[in-house]
Amino acid sequence: MLEASPQESGFVGPGLRALSLELMDTLREMSFDGVGISRETYGAKETEALELIETTARRYGLETAWDRARNLRIWLPGEDTSLPVVATGSHMDSVPQGGNYDGAAGVIAGLAALIAAKEQGQADRTLELYALRGEESAWFGGPCYFGSRAIFGLLEEADLASKHRDGKVTLAQQMAACGVDMDLVERRKPLRRPEEFHAWIELHIEQGPVLLAKESPVGIVTGIRGNIRHRRVICRGQPAHSGAVPRWLRHDAVLAMSELLMRLDEHWRILLAWGEDLVFTAGIVETDPREHAVSRVPGYVSFAVEYRSQDAKTLENFSRILETECQKIGGERGVTFELGDAVSSQPARMSRPLVALAEEQARAAGIDYEIMPSGAGHDTAVFANSGVPSTMIFVRNEHGSHNPDEHMEMDDFYAGAEVLARVMIAAAGAEEDSFK
Repeated sequence: MLEASPQESGFVGPGLRALSLELMDTLREMSFDGVGISRETYGAKETEALELIETTARRYGLETAWDRARNLRIWLPGEDTSLPVVATGSHMDSVPQGGNYDGAAGVIAGLAALIAAKEQGQADRTLELYALRGEESAWFGGPCYFGSRAIFGLLEEADLASKHRDGKVTLAQQMAACGVDMDLVERRKPLRRPEEFHAWIELHIEQGPVLLAKESPVGIVTGIRGNIRHRRVICRGQPAHSGAVPRWLRHDAVLAMSELLMRLDEHWRILLAWGEDLVFTAGIVETDPREHAVSRVPGYVSFAVEYRSQDAKTLENFSRILETECQKIGGERGVTFELGDAVSSQPARMSRPLVALAEEQARAAGIDYEIMPSGAGHDTAVFANSGVPSTMIFVRNEHGSHNPDEHMEMDDFYAGAEVLARVMIAAAGAEEDSFK
């Protein structure tokens, strides 16, 4: 049986730190595209990265296998292999011209945690690491979490029909070329059941500035915000001569859009003051290039709207606010708003007992941490919403994410990996249903 205590100097020692740095450097060399890092969803570079992780895991005596969705599974057998497992993992794909740490840092930290556990002795439960396929939405036009959703039989026909950004192949074709069992995926047959997991803990770089501002190396995540996206809202007014039509006779689509966004911003401010969790963003603003001119009152504008929250009710309420304000402004300004189809993802609540365990282990290791929500989506949301007790560990990261300038200090990574290893080892000794 493994035990973690405040007296121990740390599980992720100099050897594992050197291994982690070596793997990150190798991944960068393998995946550099001339600007940043590109590991395409279900593409050759993603497969190559997973093969590197598998080779390393086997060198350290860990068990490996590829599931039928071509996720890589690595495990350290426990004393009782019939017990639900403690698992960690993250994704190995990147956005085009992205950074080297988004996703990969979690896989490398998970590998270090399993090797550290092996060095300590056999755990009560099996410890697992998943190197997941296809978390990013950038390659196939919006859908994401392909590898993790395949584990639970959650990929839908529309996901598989999604076209690659180059317009040449569908996701189904890309997966098939990679060796995925498409018959199983298309029939939505689960590869694992939620009850096979005792706990899931994912390490990931923070993709915002909170930990940097708080001067903390590590964050412990309480929830992952769900989102609602209207990817192309259209406001239609009436084009007119900019000099000949007075204000009271105008139906200006751009000003109507601007008023809508300002009103939504004010609702956002009020909801925050009431203690609601919400973020709101608008962008991709376009008038018709065939018509726009400095001397023309715009009669058409399109834009995108997205809002996120840890609370499904808050998302529902903000949707009503959006619809109500569109109707009001439409009537006042003589314009119409077409919201189009919404794309959404559900919020995911983390396991409170698992969050508490992560706090306990961070304190035991003498590592400063912040309690925080995740504004970005992660594979952990799939596990949590499937019924697996889950949480996440964030690592401080400068310059944001989804860009070549991601900057994670390795000392911060080692701190996060230490917390991850401690939580996994402690969770392996916890009683059944401890984290529900």
